[in-house]
Amino acid sequence: MNKSWLKILASLFTIALIAAACGGSDSDSGSSSSSDAASSTETEAETEEETETTEKAEEVIEAGTEAEGDVDTEVEEIVDEVNYGGNLTIGLEAEATGLRPWEDACSSPCLTMVLAIHDTLVVQRADGTIGPWLATSWEANDGFTEWTFSLNEGVTFHNGYSFKAQTLVEMFELQKVGASAAGIVTAANLQEVIAVDDYTVKYVLGAAHSAFPSFLVQTPLGAVFEPYAANDDFDGYSMNPIGTGPFTMDKRDLDNETIVVRNPNYWMNDRDGNQLPYLDSVTFRPIPDEGTRLDSLLSGTTNAMQTLRQGTIRDARSAKEDGADITLLEFQGNNVGGGMYNLNNPPLDDVRVRRGLTHMNNQDAVIEALGGTGISLPGTQWYSPDSPWYSEKVAAAFPSFDFDAGKALIEEYVNDPDRSDGRAVGDKIEVELSCPPDPTLIAAIQVVEQLWSASGMVDVNLTNYDQQTHIGYALGAPPDFQGSHGVHCWRWSSQNDPSTELNRQLAPHTLGVAAAYGLDGIFTPTNFPNYFDIEIFGWLIAAIGTDVFEERYALYEMVMMRLARDVPIYFSGHTATLLALDTNISGINGWVLPDGTFGGQGWAVPNLNQAFITD
Repeated sequence: MNKSWLKILASLFTIALIAAACGGSDSDSGSSSSSDAASSTETEAETEEETETTEKAEEVIEAGTEAEGDVDTEVEEIVDEVNYGGNLTIGLEAEATGLRPWEDACSSPCLTMVLAIHDTLVVQRADGTIGPWLATSWEANDGFTEWTFSLNEGVTFHNGYSFKAQTLVEMFELQKVGASAAGIVTAANLQEVIAVDDYTVKYVLGAAHSAFPSFLVQTPLGAVFEPYAANDDFDGYSMNPIGTGPFTMDKRDLDNETIVVRNPNYWMNDRDGNQLPYLDSVTFRPIPDEGTRLDSLLSGTTNAMQTLRQGTIRDARSAKEDGADITLLEFQGNNVGGGMYNLNNPPLDDVRVRRGLTHMNNQDAVIEALGGTGISLPGTQWYSPDSPWYSEKVAAAFPSFDFDAGKALIEEYVNDPDRSDGRAVGDKIEVELSCPPDPTLIAAIQVVEQLWSASGMVDVNLTNYDQQTHIGYALGAPPDFQGSHGVHCWRWSSQNDPSTELNRQLAPHTLGVAAAYGLDGIFTPTNFPNYFDIEIFGWLIAAIGTDVFEERYALYEMVMMRLARDVPIYFSGHTATLLALDTNISGINGWVLPDGTFGGQGWAVPNLNQAFITD
């Protein structure tokens, strides 16, 4: 990113604030947004929406609300006496796509394995703040363009090489071009990594970013790998990764099991000075079928399992109520299920269609089909009600279930002689609705399909593809990365700082769109809905130019209000996750950072460096 476009954004941000005070701008096409004055018709429509929002204010989910049951397991200090030895066998929802932090896109199974072998520079505490790990402390310059980190001394890789500041410099050469890391390097606007001395490193950014350390929580940029090993065998590294973490690779049998063993030279000690980790080994077994994975735990084939499916959480709760000797560590954070509308694919380019379809989506019925009743709350934005970023104003603005209102919007589009899909006035619209072939997801989209079809104006084509194909369908092929999907199931958001996701997912989706706004070269392949709004982009840039929470909150609330208006994405329920364990497994909920503060359990991605077996 260069200085010229930052100057443009500075003026645009001023305009954006004025426009927001005047009701915003017209972005019905969804592909871009203008700060021109809205027409009288649009102003009337926005006034009606404001009235509707006011009427809904008493119905929204209040900040701090949680679903029924023990949805968020409280982090507690470990009181059990620690033991050395033993093996932990974890059932994962899938095989890892790869174990190269800079190259391989990671979900929960992959992250669980990667983080057993690699340490990150920083980690997220239970309260959401960033705390030390391999980095002991850090500070930014006044402009948030340079971040200097002090590093732990005496840390070695599994192959005996020392971890020093120069390691991070050499890692950066791979991260800049890595399939997983390159997008984050761009989102962070990271220009250079400098070794100030052996144990001090400086990250130089091209523009201000007040939340830069949040990027180092993520494995693509924050997980420390041995760069010589990665360069010597780029492809083979995934089979024999070399990190500084608590466990080293012992056996990698794809689609069967991966075994890691205790690192005898691990750098970290517990509070009492005992060297970590406690376990002799950990075995990871991919078990894609949800029922089989839970049964494996209940039968003793494994002694831990992870899931991101509400139905499996429900079944695990039932098993525990029936006497199963298991511990359930549940978490429901900002990650929220739902989907996207591809604005490149008429009629989804018209906001009336997107709002109409969203109004006709019964979130409670979808959550019930997913098995999440009493587990997941309906989503209205990227943040859950217990997040500090949650906004009741946004919750009131989101187009909630109102079948008649949705039908009226679709009817208005269908009878418009200038409708964008080229069909005759009165003809039904046609949309593709696609999810991966998980039984609960299929049940959920069938609920949506029945509602949309019941309007008498929507032909729905249900499709499903395996997860990798599903992602590729939305991503599209290089160099344009313009997916050919229609309405597409997806998950949004994370527990990390809002900037780490929003800034890369709402950047220009083509180089042409970028050039039209003077943002030459600013392009992201992960803007899956193909939606761009220059005011949103300005607000996102402003939010990383300050570290004052109240200022950042106001800006992210403006972003979410615009998304609630334009609806490029929609929501079902917040994603609940579970790590289920035998009751004799301890040390996973309540692990601590080197500074003695609590880390969080969330996301069914366990920190294993302090896990142990009590008997």
